[in-house]
Amino acid sequence: MLVHLNLASEAEREDPREFEELVLSAGGDPAAYIMGQRDAPHPRTFVGKGKLEEIAAEVEANEAEVVMFNHALSPSQERNLESELKCRVLDRTGLILDIFAQRARTHEGKLQVELAQLRHMSTRLVRGWTHLERQKGGIGLRGPGETQLETDRRLLRVRIKSITARLEKVQRQRDQGRRSRRRAEIPTVSLVGYTNAGKSTLFNRMTESTVYAADQLFATLDPTLRRLELEQVGPVVLADTVGFIAHLPHKLVQAFKATLEETRNADLLLHVVDAAASERDDNIEQVDNVLEEIDASDIPQLQVFNKLDLLEQTPRIERNEEGRPVRVWLSAMSGAGCELLLDAMTELVGQDMVQEELSLEPDQGGLRAELYRMGAVQSENYSDEGKAQLSVRLPRADWNRLMKKGPEPLF
Repeated sequence: MLVHLNLASEAEREDPREFEELVLSAGGDPAAYIMGQRDAPHPRTFVGKGKLEEIAAEVEANEAEVVMFNHALSPSQERNLESELKCRVLDRTGLILDIFAQRARTHEGKLQVELAQLRHMSTRLVRGWTHLERQKGGIGLRGPGETQLETDRRLLRVRIKSITARLEKVQRQRDQGRRSRRRAEIPTVSLVGYTNAGKSTLFNRMTESTVYAADQLFATLDPTLRRLELEQVGPVVLADTVGFIAHLPHKLVQAFKATLEETRNADLLLHVVDAAASERDDNIEQVDNVLEEIDASDIPQLQVFNKLDLLEQTPRIERNEEGRPVRVWLSAMSGAGCELLLDAMTELVGQDMVQEELSLEPDQGGLRAELYRMGAVQSENYSDEGKAQLSVRLPRADWNRLMKKGPEPLF
């Protein structure tokens, strides 16, 4: 049973169609969709008395096993609704957590999901012990209820602390990998975007990988990194990340901090957009909001308008007044326009590259070897005096470091 209310007090309303997609992604079988309107949520049961009776009648008629609300419910509202409806009640956050639990593949992903679930569960523990809640305090009247609840809370705290420590270790390992890439001057490009925008399909197309991609919300949960060779730039690391969604629960943003670090530390963000979606502009805004929340809004961004095969459009690059690429129209499914994306990425990532002609003396063999080790040499010739004439292309940071060793550029 799906329940959605249009609340006058809500500044940003949830999308009922997206909620149905979430339920289908979780493996649910919607029996009925109940819509309604209220000025503000009822403090006890979220919905009013009449709507509650309507939901109860539909639950009985359809023999529904779970009622899902397209809203965030408080623990007491969930408890009261379960008591009235005599079946399980889930809110939007609980549903998203359930999908994440199904999708997690790696050890890190499973830890992140468990951490988010435990934080969500810690506020709802009392529900499991309602049959003991009438136990009184005092000599001879103490029952096991309070003790069991306290035990559960303590076990939860211990488990949360343990998982947090393990995720911090994973984060340190990720930081180490990023530092190594920075030392090697390998740029990182991160795919971001609304869930089901086609990030994994594009990732597979560009890197010839076989990352799981499906037409469902949150098909990707674990980040995947692949090396990609860009002409005139050299190697870059491409990262496929978890999709964003409107009103992404804060618990998830906290739990997935290690994963989202890949986005925060990228040199360029490819913001993949479902160009055929009717709510395209809203989705772009939601992704920008999440990027702001994780401190990634200042990173250079290139919009990738995907699913061109569903529109009557031609692949193209859109540029701003300065001639800088700002948007690429393509289809990750058919591959049309993907070469334009590589061109735009080369322009943006390679902007801080230096192209020079060097003349090295015979005793500067160490410098020549280092240029080859960095993959910076594009061609080499020798002059009559025995000097090595090198055509090199490399990041400006490396160029500035090498210039201290004193080779004279030839123009």
